[in-house]
Amino acid sequence: MSEYYKPHRKPDWNYGGPNWRLSRSKIDLFMSCPRCFYVDNKLGVARPPGFPFNLNSAVDKLLKKEFDAHRAKKTQHPLMKEYGIDAVPLQHPKMEEWRDSLRAGVSTLHKPTGMLVRGGVDDVWVYPSGELIVVDYKATSKDGKVSLDAEWQDGYKRQMETYQWLFRQNKFNVSETGFFVYVNGKTDRAAFDAKLEFDVSIIPYKGNDDWVEPTLHDIKKCLDSDVLPTPEPLCDYCNYRKAAAEVSSVAIAKTKPLVKVSAPKKSPSLESAETASLF
Repeated sequence: MSEYYKPHRKPDWNYGGPNWRLSRSKIDLFMSCPRCFYVDNKLGVARPPGFPFNLNSAVDKLLKKEFDAHRAKKTQHPLMKEYGIDAVPLQHPKMEEWRDSLRAGVSTLHKPTGMLVRGGVDDVWVYPSGELIVVDYKATSKDGKVSLDAEWQDGYKRQMETYQWLFRQNKFNVSETGFFVYVNGKTDRAAFDAKLEFDVSIIPYKGNDDWVEPTLHDIKKCLDSDVLPTPEPLCDYCNYRKAAAEVSSVAIAKTKPLVKVSAPKKSPSLESAETASLF
């Protein structure tokens, strides 16, 4: 078994167990495929993870260091000035806790469902009025200008809106507009020369977290049910499981040894009587 994947989670970490939490990424999983979400959180078998994007993680870490330097001084980052954002990185004693997506994050107990919801944010800025700004770092490498127009980036938008909702549940005044600090690796250089260069841009996004509350109720209903949700037609994992099961069953049927069953012996008199009845 791979060191990166352990398919059967201990029950304490499944829904109903003392360690279970509803993370931001699990909410997004439910939005994309309720069956995969159920198999993961109720039955304890998660999707196999992809290998970590170490370059993306390095960019994320360096951006945090860069903005933390301005956080300590209560000064604007040059990008904030360039984009006309009158804000500074927020100083708060829980900042590192909010960033810890694996063990902590921004959390709230959703009383209507009894679920503890949490998510780890990349950064938080603050306007002079005290209004908070949710900030997320993204890294890519593509030709042309980066944007949020692709359908697959809807997950980025839900991510931002979930963080905004979490901070509001913690009684913070949160701006509707969050920012994506988007870095785009340049590939038009003559040589690598042991360094990567990036264009860095800030993309504003006006969030709407109205979908979060009803989705949490849908999640609760899903998890409390004993019925496995139907596969999502566009889910690659569900389609893989279905296709693999189909071809595997055919292959097993072909290789299964045939067991010859002998007919029980009958007495001559009974056999002749049965034969006679056929005519």
